[in-house]
Amino acid sequence: MKIATAELEPRAKIVSAWSFDVFDTFLLRACTTPDGVFERTYELSGISGTCPNVSASFVQHRIQAEARARRTAKEKRGGSEVHIAEIYSYFPFRLFGLTRGQLNDLVESEFGAEIELCRANPDMLRQYLDMKRTGHRVGFISDTYWDSDRLARLLRACRPGLTWDFLYASCDHGSSKSEALFEKYLATEGIDASASFHVGDNDKADIKGARRHGIRPRYYPQATARLASKFQRETALFELLCQGAPSRLDHGARTLRRMAAARNAERSPAFHLGVTVLGPVMTAFDAFVARRCEEVAGPGRKVALAFLGRDGFLSHLIWQDLHGMPSAYVEINRRVGLIASADTMQPLVDLLGKVFRIDAPTFRDMVKILPSEVAAFFAGCPGGIASGEELAEALPGLMDPAEIVALATGLRARLLVYLRHAIPGFDDCTDLVLADLGYSGSVQKALRRIFDLEGIEIRLHGAYLISLDDAFDDLAEQDSAMGFVSDLVVTPHVKRMLIRNVALLEQACCSADGSVRDYDGRAVLREINPRPAEQMALAAEIQAGAHAFAQNAGDLALDHGLDPYAAPEVAARWCAATLARLLLLPDDDELALLGTLKHDVNLGTHALAPLLDERFVRDQITARGLSAACASVAPPMWLAGSFAGLSPSYGYLYVLFGTNRLPADVFEERPCGPVQVGLFRAGGDAALESVSAHRTGLGELRLRIPLSRTMGITMIALPLANFAPEGLLHGVTVQQGDDVRGAAESQDVVGIGADSLVYAGVRRNGSHYRAESDDGCLLIPVVPMTQQIAVYSVAITPLGSSPK
Repeated sequence: MKIATAELEPRAKIVSAWSFDVFDTFLLRACTTPDGVFERTYELSGISGTCPNVSASFVQHRIQAEARARRTAKEKRGGSEVHIAEIYSYFPFRLFGLTRGQLNDLVESEFGAEIELCRANPDMLRQYLDMKRTGHRVGFISDTYWDSDRLARLLRACRPGLTWDFLYASCDHGSSKSEALFEKYLATEGIDASASFHVGDNDKADIKGARRHGIRPRYYPQATARLASKFQRETALFELLCQGAPSRLDHGARTLRRMAAARNAERSPAFHLGVTVLGPVMTAFDAFVARRCEEVAGPGRKVALAFLGRDGFLSHLIWQDLHGMPSAYVEINRRVGLIASADTMQPLVDLLGKVFRIDAPTFRDMVKILPSEVAAFFAGCPGGIASGEELAEALPGLMDPAEIVALATGLRARLLVYLRHAIPGFDDCTDLVLADLGYSGSVQKALRRIFDLEGIEIRLHGAYLISLDDAFDDLAEQDSAMGFVSDLVVTPHVKRMLIRNVALLEQACCSADGSVRDYDGRAVLREINPRPAEQMALAAEIQAGAHAFAQNAGDLALDHGLDPYAAPEVAARWCAATLARLLLLPDDDELALLGTLKHDVNLGTHALAPLLDERFVRDQITARGLSAACASVAPPMWLAGSFAGLSPSYGYLYVLFGTNRLPADVFEERPCGPVQVGLFRAGGDAALESVSAHRTGLGELRLRIPLSRTMGITMIALPLANFAPEGLLHGVTVQQGDDVRGAAESQDVVGIGADSLVYAGVRRNGSHYRAESDDGCLLIPVVPMTQQIAVYSVAITPLGSSPK
């Protein structure tokens, strides 16, 4: 390799060189996307004061102005390279209360935004300086509307004292790197292309452009295609969840994530998920917990911090690495807290009312006793299993309240012994901060009752990742609770959608231990952990990635001049969008990685509920319609993932429903005409009944066929040839109830297996069918009825000609 320095003359001597792209390679911007510069320009220009809350319009007009300028330049000069002033000459000044005389003011504001947001990339800077020290000629080649003078000022603003041997700005030469700018550079500088290198992030301009001219390229991608797709979804969700807030200015949080992802690109998919998604969320939450501790502290106060197990396991792990303040990991759950705080029957009644199904052994595990009356109650239930609501209603007549009080007194005493061991200086502290994933603060409230019963005056302060804020109005006056993602960050409707799908987050954050059931001194007595070993291993790998991000984020942020948690409200909004993207809009790889997880109910039972069930969602849509399906109660625990498993579009429709942006008059069904169906009895008697066909907003036809047990129907004949001769059959379902309305609204939907259906005169290939005769029909067997009414629902997407 031939080496020459800038001092070697004459310039015509053949030399080798290293050239660097400027934006998104040598310089990084502390915003989500490059047009974050335009959003900051809107703020710096003062337009945000005279025309507030229109940053999106400003950014779009700035983008359109550049497109018009380039198009005009191409028509007039044959090349699309333009200067910044040409761009703003196409900007709609009057719309924003400006005059054309303020063009230079806008240019200066945008340049000020560049200086504020740009940072020298330490990885590129080290390589740049290494090449310079070893005698290579080094410099910059950039496709940009900033001329070389401004580009030089920007580079030195980001790295004072920086020098170079050459600097080429495309707008000065009327040609880009994809066109003739590399050729100009090689000829002017006398560069030996075959012995030189160019480093850049753009595959077309930097890599293919350099290679076309014989220069050896070095690719520096900003993010993988997969990560870039996640970022696009996050931005879409941000704009849905946090309307009106600047959606491109995040104080460098996304830039930090790009850097962390690049350094861990070769790790497992689970580890990568922890680095790119869960780690950023939990590191932002960690900064929030630190601020909460600072807010609580004050003269005469001794503050202790406790992370609530099991869901607080990952948060505690991160805190231990990042902070000097000691903290405790305290295993106390809702069940233990409610029972220990009971001085009446009511807390136990409230707890049991939230259990889905329960039997006598599980009751004994939860409550530690099984009175004979309770045992008799279970014995009278089908299979010895009752619903939590049934048991809660019957319990006051089955147990003596004194039994509960005695049980609670013993558990409370054991809990306090454990807390004194687990929390350093427990008896001396005045304020205890409880950190947890959150929701309604049930453990905090139970601890308040316990402390009051025992005369303990410690103030309690909740620090929650997600809070149901309307649940905190009944907190004791001396206590407090605050959520990082509060109702001031997203709306209550959005919050409930997040919490409906939060089981995935809980499984990713919680410890591998079983749930606490009691205490023995400082020891925790736990339930068995019913989760499979492979699931816990997967969670551990995700946690390892999140922990790695948290460990490296501080140094990376310092190296890159980023401060993503400086503005709490900005950090909270982007935390919400990042978390919502995972919970609500997972991609196919995440569904494959996480879809087999199961959620342990954690109320003293050993039950595991599935996270995903696409068939459940499809059957709910068939039987009850899209909106009703979106409002389904658990299980499955990950409803959004189940929608996304059907298709990405269904996943997005679920998000729109959760944000109150799914208009019922567009997506719900409307009558579109009657259909005659045949009803057959066991003896062969048949009758024709007219039922209404409905068309949904997604173009499906839906038929509902009600039957009563007294009708004795054994088969339904649906004349496909008469109303939808060709189509896709999405499913056939049945619901039962005491009346038609009860059956139609029941979430207990049973899908009729495809193998049970009979296609008469109809050719079928998977879900696709085509009637081959005028009497082609679908025969649906009627299952045995256990209630008075059954409603059969059929969902079809017609193909070909319009249905008759």
